[in-house]
Amino acid sequence: MKRMLYMIAGLAALAATTADARELRVAPGAPPAHPSNSHLYLKLVEYLPEVSGGNLTAQMLGPEVVGLGQMKDALQSQLVEVGNLLPLYFPADLPNMSLAGELALSGREPHAMAAAMTEYIVTCDTCQAELKKFGVVYLGSGSSDVYALLTTKPVKTAADIKGLRLRSGGAPFSRWAENFGAVPANIGVGDTFESMSQGVIDGSMASIGDLLSFRLVELVKNITFIPLGTYHATSDFTVANSAWENLAPEERKQLATAANKANVVFTQRWGYEMASIAKEAAQKAGIQFLEPDAEFLKASEAFAEADKATAAKVSQERFGFDDAQARVDRFVALVEKWNGIVKEANGDTDAITKRLDEEVWSKIDFATYGL
Repeated sequence: MKRMLYMIAGLAALAATTADARELRVAPGAPPAHPSNSHLYLKLVEYLPEVSGGNLTAQMLGPEVVGLGQMKDALQSQLVEVGNLLPLYFPADLPNMSLAGELALSGREPHAMAAAMTEYIVTCDTCQAELKKFGVVYLGSGSSDVYALLTTKPVKTAADIKGLRLRSGGAPFSRWAENFGAVPANIGVGDTFESMSQGVIDGSMASIGDLLSFRLVELVKNITFIPLGTYHATSDFTVANSAWENLAPEERKQLATAANKANVVFTQRWGYEMASIAKEAAQKAGIQFLEPDAEFLKASEAFAEADKATAAKVSQERFGFDDAQARVDRFVALVEKWNGIVKEANGDTDAITKRLDEEVWSKIDFATYGL
């Protein structure tokens, strides 16, 4: 009888804990095969109860409910409380994030780019002001692997790329394409397969992981490994202001801790592991791996370096940043800092997570951050 009473009391306590738990509606917005589902948002669902002692949980909404293009409206309407927002979809609203995205061509180390982006946004007063105006709170970024050329026609020299129509994920990639005589196409990543299958484009400047995430392995014939930088202008965990305000400071810290851990796991998957898996799939599909000739590679690297000044100029003209060059210099310095830290970590994701917490999140006052 006493044992039964203990069991009933235990079940009652569990029910009370469950009833008191705050469940957040979260959405990655990407198709099922993309790592932002399995290694970003499902990881948040896993980590959140762990770091909060069951006080916070999450319910994940799929892309059939909210896609990447609808994330802004979903967050501002409270349909989603934590969502995967791509700032380059809204450059006029998030100019500081767009400025960091303008520096995409210089990305060579995914973990360093994600960490630099995170520190830049969290510690930038004007960045925080624009996020508040937008109605959201920022909890870190992730990064892709280094982009390559995924094409239906072979590209080894600068002459080979002339006239090709290539899907572009943002302004810096478009500038690179135009510099070498290609024609950039501003097509949503989810529309790449259809556009390529219909012959609207000849390929994409993209993560090799797109071969699997967006089924391009069925269409791509050649991959040219010319480093085109990273896609790091992300806001992986973007919290609606009202949801953030309704959390206690300790709960905000717990959410940020879970997000920080998931961001690193996601970047490891997207930036490293998935690239390796995609290469194996490409080999099985008979896709040709190509290396650019020395002259093309040298010209590409020179353009990427010169594009840093272009990024500052574009940001000043488009967003009115009088100190655009100083902002660019600060971001570049953060990339250099995190390149060193990531090298020290030697690929250890736990070590990178710890350093991000030490360098960024441990210095945040969660009673005031985002408010």
